[in-house]
Amino acid sequence: MRVMGVDPGLTRCGIALVESGTGRSVVALDVDVVRTPASMELPERLLAIYAAAQHWIRTHSPDVVAVERVFAQRQVSTAMGTAQAAGVVALAAAQHDLPVRFHTPSEVKAAVTGSGRADKAQVTMMVTKILGMQQAPKPADAADALALAICHCWRGPINDRMAEAAEKAKAAQEAHRRRLEQARTAQVQQAQARQTQAQQEQVRQEVVGQ
Repeated sequence: MRVMGVDPGLTRCGIALVESGTGRSVVALDVDVVRTPASMELPERLLAIYAAAQHWIRTHSPDVVAVERVFAQRQVSTAMGTAQAAGVVALAAAQHDLPVRFHTPSEVKAAVTGSGRADKAQVTMMVTKILGMQQAPKPADAADALALAICHCWRGPINDRMAEAAEKAKAAQEAHRRRLEQARTAQVQQAQARQTQAQQEQVRQEVVGQ
């Protein structure tokens, strides 16, 4: 499975591609950071990120795109820019009919380091070790993009199976609810029919009695 990991951001957007093998083996195929200066207009910055995502998808043909799930941060403008960058990446993936999976920062940290509270240095160190890289990927956005891709390689299939099981359970519950409603409706209709029949019989007897 080829996974394109994206650490979204306006100033620096990390993009990486890894391929999973047997067991937990993962190989890094490419990694880069898309940079857009603050002097550029927002639409132009988003266009640059979108174009880079399109290029990566066309060049590497990933099976899935893993993106960091954006949470509110102290700086609202930073969180908004990150969300916008994530949005254009998801759009590029959707235009190529690629599934997009979101992973929280703590989920990614836990996957690659074993701790959801690991710092960036620990994440970079473990990414370097897992991928057998000679040098640590820099800047941190590149390491984070690789970590996202690794996380999905290891957890994505499990998460998808869990989501599929949850959907099946939900569908089964909905089908059971509909059957119960149909049964209750049938009981009410039967009771109404018996009541109507009883009333008609009573009227008939009254007419015969006269």
